[in-house]
Amino acid sequence: MPSVRTAGSTVHYEVTGSGPGLVMVHGTGGDGRANFGHLVDRFADARTVITPDYSGSGETTDGGGPLTLDQLVDQVVAATDAVTDEPVDLLGFSLGAVVAAATAAKHPERVRRLVLLAGWLRHDDPRHQLNFDLWRRLGNGEPSLFHRFLTLTGFSPAYLSRLGHQGLAELLANFTTAPGVLRQVDLDLRADIRDRAHLVTAPTLVVGNRQDQMVPVEQTRALHEAIPGSRYAELDSGHLVLFERPDELVALVRDFLLDDAD
Repeated sequence: MPSVRTAGSTVHYEVTGSGPGLVMVHGTGGDGRANFGHLVDRFADARTVITPDYSGSGETTDGGGPLTLDQLVDQVVAATDAVTDEPVDLLGFSLGAVVAAATAAKHPERVRRLVLLAGWLRHDDPRHQLNFDLWRRLGNGEPSLFHRFLTLTGFSPAYLSRLGHQGLAELLANFTTAPGVLRQVDLDLRADIRDRAHLVTAPTLVVGNRQDQMVPVEQTRALHEAIPGSRYAELDSGHLVLFERPDELVALVRDFLLDDAD
């Protein structure tokens, strides 16, 4: 896996495919491969897909301490610059959506189009604070309980029920989180882009999930409303739409990224 140094960090990333760049930014507790590994080939025919791991995930390392949005923005840009100097499409999921929006606001010249999946605008919603504080408490305690809670709230009820007892047991058995997940959860509690969402100038698609219990769809709608001229779509999914509705999601994102009308 290639890597690049930036501001005290060594950022690891993967590259697949050919064509204009598409950078995929993972969410809390995951990494590029865990979140997007099953989707990369579905874009690699038309895009050079870049999947960086930001601090706390994969083999990316830094000096430790609390994470900041700007730190993760710099890591995403460094991985992008290591592969191409052309503007790229940028897709972020959950915390990665917040990072991607902050990247587009800070570096508008580097972003051709922007896709934000299940992201949020502000950190001070009481339910948001309750949710991620519970993540932190569970993560500091029994890992199996943490994984069970994330599974329970990450997928829609119908999706989990359709798995059956054996399927659900297999899902839980294979559930892992990044070693630096608690550093990322701490950033979830602080990440707020009300001061910069209006600076996003790239054509933007915001995608909310109607059954999202981690980042309720109202928060994603508020993100859409804060980005001038953004488009909005909703899927009938829980938060982990990457796994629950991959076909619908890929079709939606490809239509947006490959539409040259703008």
